Amino acid sequence: MPMIRGADEERPPGAARAPRDLLIIAGPLLGLGVFTALLATVAALSQWRTEGALAVAFVAAVAVAAASALVLRRQVKARRAAGEALDSVQTRLSGIIESAMDAIISVDENQRIVLFNAAAEKVFGRDRACVLGQPLALLLPEAARRAHQAHVRRFGETGMTSRRMGDRTVLAGLRASGEEFPIEASISHHDGEGGKLYTVILRDITERVRTDEALRRSREELRELAEASNSVREQEKSHIARELHDELAQALTALKMDLSWMRERLSARAELADKLGSMQSLLDSTVAATRRISADLRPLMLDDLGLVPAVEWLIENFRQRTGIECDLTLATELDLRDPYATAVFRILQESLTNVARHSGATLVEVTLGRSDEEVTLAVCDDGRGFSPADPRKPHSYGLMGLRERAYLLHGDVSVASEPGRGTAIRVRIPLSEALQPT
Repeated sequence: MPMIRGADEERPPGAARAPRDLLIIAGPLLGLGVFTALLATVAALSQWRTEGALAVAFVAAVAVAAASALVLRRQVKARRAAGEALDSVQTRLSGIIESAMDAIISVDENQRIVLFNAAAEKVFGRDRACVLGQPLALLLPEAARRAHQAHVRRFGETGMTSRRMGDRTVLAGLRASGEEFPIEASISHHDGEGGKLYTVILRDITERVRTDEALRRSREELRELAEASNSVREQEKSHIARELHDELAQALTALKMDLSWMRERLSARAELADKLGSMQSLLDSTVAATRRISADLRPLMLDDLGLVPAVEWLIENFRQRTGIECDLTLATELDLRDPYATAVFRILQESLTNVARHSGATLVEVTLGRSDEEVTLAVCDDGRGFSPADPRKPHSYGLMGLRERAYLLHGDVSVASEPGRGTAIRVRIPLSEALQPT
């Protein structure tokens, strides 16, 4: 297994020893030659005898040679120790790479595989001996090979030394069986003596992708189920409201008219007139209650006249019931089909109910707008506010209901509030072209 080093790491102690070893050997010899020449010159000038000069030269040569041998021995010993340390480090590194849970693959500048650990063998279903020296394209689906080669080349040219996992980019690998599978990878490169070395650490995320897909499908099914349930609920409310308005309210009104007729003809008898008066008061309150229940279930003007009249009626009714001032700002074009009209109306209705119950506000500002892509609603009050981080109160589902209605239409709800600073609810619902009014 090849040794992997970063570009800024020091080379092993023995990697550049050859020039130094040569200097250790040649240096003393050169020094001896120079010493001998000097000695000969001194001997000639001093008229030494040849035997004396040779003896001195011999002793000097022996001393220099002994010193050189001692230095060389120490250098060889140090080099051997450095080589053993390097082998130990490489053995430990090889053990770490082999025991890694993630697949580790290294390729050279030509994108040929030079390292393939045991986890990579398991992930790709390929034996190391059959993979080493082969192009990296062997491990990639046909459609991804050219793009991957260009990506690795660009990565090496950017100057970045590594790119980590976690950016949620899903790539594809190819098993020996021909099965494509999703992977998440990090890549790094190092400049070595043989050129660039690219190392990829990758993880098989097949199970995670399957889980995410199953969760996505489950969410979509729940959304469809909730949307269907909400549609059925609104239809049932509309039916009950229509029955209350057309049948019960009209019958009560007719009964009220008959009772008035009787009172006019029996006014001479005071006791009977009082009884009829109390009956008429009861009928008046019953008719009013029936109309209120019908409107709460489903305001018929929402179906008959559209969203804008229904919103204006809701705001006026809110003012009369609570005494809270309410300013309404409407876009010029708000002709929406269901389910958008119903969702906007119900979200506004629930928001105003929350204001009346909890805020203690004196002023509410309602803004309803629309663009080609979305409809927006903002409800802002000057009430006591609250901390959104506080736990939800038991059996309190107001904000949850708002988010659910927006979620069913792929929208979102944001709530901004602080104690003593009021509350602002903003809703954004994207408009589907298939459901927009023509």
